[in-house]
Amino acid sequence: MLTATNSFRVDDLLVQIYNSEAEMAGDVAEIAQKHLQQVLKQQDTAAVLLATGNSQLKFLDALIALGGVDWSRIILFHLDEYLGISADHSASFRRYMRERVEKRVVPKEFHYIEGDTLQPVNECDRYTKLLQAQPIDLCCLGVGENGHLAFNDPSVANFQDPYSVKLVKLDTVNRQQQVSTGHFPNLETVPQYAFTVTISAICSAKKIICLAPEKRKANVVKQMLQGAISTDCPASILRQQSQATLFLDVNSASSLSKFN
Repeated sequence: MLTATNSFRVDDLLVQIYNSEAEMAGDVAEIAQKHLQQVLKQQDTAAVLLATGNSQLKFLDALIALGGVDWSRIILFHLDEYLGISADHSASFRRYMRERVEKRVVPKEFHYIEGDTLQPVNECDRYTKLLQAQPIDLCCLGVGENGHLAFNDPSVANFQDPYSVKLVKLDTVNRQQQVSTGHFPNLETVPQYAFTVTISAICSAKKIICLAPEKRKANVVKQMLQGAISTDCPASILRQQSQATLFLDVNSASSLSKFN
């Protein structure tokens, strides 16, 4: 396991910084592997909540390549999905997970959010029941350029959300990020609504690992760690989660005053 170049706490949140995204991803993969191994020594199955997005790619590849996890005992969930797109759409999170994870590890189960359902309220209820059937042992997150966790944008984030899964309207910053990262050709093609696991449900996980590499995340990382704990930057709530660790590379940490 590599050693982070810097490690410190901001409130309850552990922050670790690495020289490169590749080093970060490899280290986080080992941390996740060891955590799941420990969980499976104590119980029959482990429930894992996964994120999509570019920040997760190297980590997921590293975790799968590392081996040492009995995926036949792992129940997988994912954090969000667009409303109204099929599971085969190029930007579908179900497709992302199916191709990048499920086909490669064959988990015990992978519970998908059915984004193209005709009854979205019922889908929220269905997925809530699945999430609540077993506590989440590990939640893997990224941070959006607007500070969102999953699709909990500032306009809809609720730190005391009574729901576990809800339908939300995506803000323009979020939708534009989906274009700039290549998932959609233009803003008009990005769905306006999506399903998301809520912040309350995310924070109920026994262990949270949050990966936020790349220079384009530098401003939001600064706001997350050095601004107020507020829904203006939903990711700031992780500073109140002692079970959470934020993993950065030197690029995403470059705006932090401590490292200027």
